[in-house]
Amino acid sequence: MSEKKVVEALVSGGQATAGPPLGPALGPLGVNVLAIVNKINEITEEYSGMKVPVKIIVDAETKEFAVSVGTPTTSALIISELGIEKGSGAPNTEKVGNLSLAQVIGIAEVKGSKLLARSLRAAVKEILGACVSMGVTIDDRDPREVQQEIDEGKHDDLLVKKTL
Repeated sequence: MSEKKVVEALVSGGQATAGPPLGPALGPLGVNVLAIVNKINEITEEYSGMKVPVKIIVDAETKEFAVSVGTPTTSALIISELGIEKGSGAPNTEKVGNLSLAQVIGIAEVKGSKLLARSLRAAVKEILGACVSMGVTIDDRDPREVQQEIDEGKHDDLLVKKTL
């Protein structure tokens, strides 16, 4: 049985290069780095502009490889949804964007099983927590207000009976 080497990296969706972090990690394994980079770009194209975790598994003997792609970070999904460069440096005073509750639910569904939450309601609250720290409002309100409303059952029609 041949030895498998695993290389993990965070790359920009559809824009990986043979330079760092991939080139130096893959080069010593004797694989075709360009072929791996092309494969990563092909399967991360839909995450263009977002940082995406990738895992490359290389068979040390045959030089065959497999690439698996993780889900972009919650903050990357929020940034992408808003079309902004980055979150707020001062989230309490400086707001960088506004999402609808439907957009937050969409992000929670994309993250799905990668979140600690076991229900859509809990997942949405997790995404709202990220919005608080990034200076993002929800329907022009503080995300904490929306979390409170979820606790009170005001959005149950959108959140109940859905699991991740």
